[in-house]
Order: sequence, then structure tokens, then C-alpha cells
Amino acid sequence: MSDVKAGLAPNKWFPRAPLAEASARVFCIPYSGCGAMMYRQWPDSYRGIDFCRLQPPGRENRFNEPIFATYQEMAAALADAVEPYLDVPYGFFGHCGSALAAYEVSAEIERRGWPTPTSLFISSQVAPQDGPTGRWLVMNRSELNDELDKMTIAMGGTPIPDLSDVYLDILEEDIAANKRYVMPNPQRLATPITTIGWSEDIEVDHRHMGGWTACGDTRFVLLNGPHQRFLSGPPELFETFAADLPTLA
Repeated sequence: MSDVKAGLAPNKWFPRAPLAEASARVFCIPYSGCGAMMYRQWPDSYRGIDFCRLQPPGRENRFNEPIFATYQEMAAALADAVEPYLDVPYGFFGHCGSALAAYEVSAEIERRGWPTPTSLFISSQVAPQDGPTGRWLVMNRSELNDELDKMTIAMGGTPIPDLSDVYLDILEEDIAANKRYVMPNPQRLATPITTIGWSEDIEVDHRHMGGWTACGDTRFVLLNGPHQRFLSGPPELFETFAADLPTLA
């Protein structure tokens, strides 16, 4: 498959340019403390669905850029970044905190009157009006460092002690954005929402995700595994995408 729209200027949000022959696209937002590499165990595409790994500022190859203070700020910039690639059916995927960013960019695109997502995929996150919540929001730096090491291993990497302070700074700024996100009356989307819970998730109980019905027409999917199983790219997760988006044979 070839890259899409070769005449476009390079886009820092996309480590890899979107694919031209895709039947659909899923824009994948990394969660707190991470960059696009968190999706490195995923394929580039599945049954014609292009998984576009997004790179927010402040991490990896965009390390020297300031991190967004709010999900709304991120949504405004991200909407501009993805606009050239809304020429096929598409969705956003976010896990935990990045699911809130996925919701916000979907709302921003709808307010602009652009083609809205075919589906919004929300993994392991309570609805906007039910947060902020989660044990990470009250952890100290040492506790966050332990969790960061676990997350690095889950992504297939090896913790590097000399870089701990750098990654902890990123994680703490992302967590601060989550703490600032108070949305008692969220915008109801025209976009259908698919929530994805995980049967062994100790961070976000799937039974606490019912509030998404206030944000749009919602279907609930429960997959097997713990909070971070999505990182390995389980086939049933890709089939969840395929159930909502057009695919190729």
C-alpha cells in the first residue's frame, strides 16, 4: 500500500504517513506518558483499516515541543492535523486518559462541521462527566516511576533508569491534564461510540463505563485481559474495529 497524498507537507503528528488505499482509518492516540511507539506491536493495517499512530508534542521525535495543558488544546491542534485524511470512513481510538482526548477531538470536528468519525473507540475510560478518577491521579513520583517501568515492559521495551526523570516529567504533565478535565455536561456526539472494557482491568472496571451513553449512541464490548492487553494488538480488538468500519476482503 502506498502513502496517501504525496503532495502534502510532512506532518509531525504522523510518524508514518497514512496509507492511500485504506478502506478506513483509525487514528490512535497514545495514553499518558507515552508516544506513538506504544502502538509498535500493532500492524500498519488490518483488513484494509489503516492504523495511524499519532505523535503528540513533548515526546519521542517531538520531545522539544511543549506538552498540551488540556485535552481541548490537543483536540484543536489534532483536528487540524488529521483534516487532510478524512477522505475515507474513520475513527479515533484512545485508551484510558487518551480516550478523553479522542472524545474531545471528535467533538471539535463535529463543531467545525467536518465529516464526523464513523465510530469513536473508547478503551478503559469512564465518561467525561464521571471523572477525573483513577489511582494514578493520586500517586507520588516514586509510585509513578514503578508504574512507568511496568508500562515500558508491557510495550516490549526495557526501562532505562537514566531516562526515568525525563519520562516521569512527561507522565506528570499528562496526568495534570487529566486532573484538569472536568466536564459535568459533555457534548452529545452524532458519532456512535464503542466502549471497550477489559475483563481483568484493575484500573477501570468496565461496569463503570456506562456513562458514555450520555455522550452518544453507545455499544459496549468486553474483551478478555488486563488493562494493558491492548498494547499487544489482540485480534479481537481489531475485529471490534472491523465491526464498525468498512473493511477489505
